[in-house]
Amino acid sequence: MAEKGRDGNKAFAAMPFGATIGAELTSARPEEVIGSMAWAPERCTGGGIMHGGALMAFADTLGGICAFLNLPDGANATSTIESKTNFFRAVRSGRVHGTTRPLHVGRSTIVVQTDIRDDEGRAVALVIQTQAVLAPGNAQQ
Repeated sequence: MAEKGRDGNKAFAAMPFGATIGAELTSARPEEVIGSMAWAPERCTGGGIMHGGALMAFADTLGGICAFLNLPDGANATSTIESKTNFFRAVRSGRVHGTTRPLHVGRSTIVVQTDIRDDEGRAVALVIQTQAVLAPGNAQQ
């Protein structure tokens, strides 16, 4: 069972890379984390298409927050140990919107799924990640 008092906004603030890529957190609860990221030229590959790495980093940001909010008692952090992305369409403008939900919450791993859609609600990407559960003393530094 997740410890009471975990705060998704504090988790987001503790991840400066999320702000660097332009991710914005809309809401964060253990059962669902929602955010968005605007298209910007610095997040693009050739042809003005949002870079797949930017989309993956966005999903990893939301996924990390979701996993953190679902940590079991005694754990204090997570680390992505696996990520699988399927891309469905290019993004050339507007925003992408991500919704992350836990698929499995265990003592040693948490699996989350992030659905990324464009402003019209069309599927852009689907990301499934496995996050390792880290407890004090077992985090690699």
